[in-house]
Amino acid sequence: MTLVVFGYGYTGRVFAEHVHDRFDRVVGTVRRPAPGRAGAGVELIRFDGDGYDDHLPDILAEAEAVLVSVPPDETGDPVLEMFGDTLAAAPKLRWIGYLSTVGVYGDHKGGWVDETSELNPTAERSLRRVQAEQSWLDFGQDTGKCVQIFRLAGIYGPGQNALANLAAGTAKRIVKPGQVFNRIHVEDIARVLAASLDKPRPEAIYNVTDDEPAPPQDVVAYAASLLGVEPPPETPFENAQLSAMGRSFYDENKRVSNRLIREELGVELLYPTYREALRALHAAGEGVQAA
Repeated sequence: MTLVVFGYGYTGRVFAEHVHDRFDRVVGTVRRPAPGRAGAGVELIRFDGDGYDDHLPDILAEAEAVLVSVPPDETGDPVLEMFGDTLAAAPKLRWIGYLSTVGVYGDHKGGWVDETSELNPTAERSLRRVQAEQSWLDFGQDTGKCVQIFRLAGIYGPGQNALANLAAGTAKRIVKPGQVFNRIHVEDIARVLAASLDKPRPEAIYNVTDDEPAPPQDVVAYAASLLGVEPPPETPFENAQLSAMGRSFYDENKRVSNRLIREELGVELLYPTYREALRALHAAGEGVQAA
């Protein structure tokens, strides 16, 4: 059995490590394969959106599961564009997972959204995600392949978290009254994807997020308390020096429900809120140099 992970980055690597024992072969695509980048037993091959390793189509023809963690570009989804016919003809392929974002919901004025809520994205990157989601769902309907969409909240975990940001001196406490964000630990993403492998459902859409939408400044303050340091001063949003992309995240305010992953996939999150996650990361040594 073969698993192919398109986009072997932070999330793809953790997922591959989580399910590695289920597969005889695990292949991840990267823009530039380099020695030592893959985990044990993972093969890395080239796919950069324009070109790919000559062996990739043959590998896909034998795949049982494919995870797509590659963002769409201005012309659409590059994986579907280049390998749609190959995937459609793959006889063993029983599961395709596409990683999207909760950004597809756009702004809901702080209200709750679930998988049936209206999609109202404003950012160009989220508009592209909506189009890519629909392209994959159409592909599943047209070919009979089992496609699942996973809408991810803000991803964090080892090396990418408020503790690490405090240690690096990059943490900010930006305050926009009423603003909340959902987030999700990378290990919990892997567990949701693994649960879906066990219960594939054609055209399934899942929000992959924690239990508690929270103001971002509260997360930084809690991380600082764990390290025993003073948190950065609060900065009003209108005075914050953010990139255009950074500011665009604050244009959308919503609370995202994770009910479906719990009730349908039976997932119990290891880290239902940022507090459990930051305590575990701190215990593992994250951010200790800041203390």
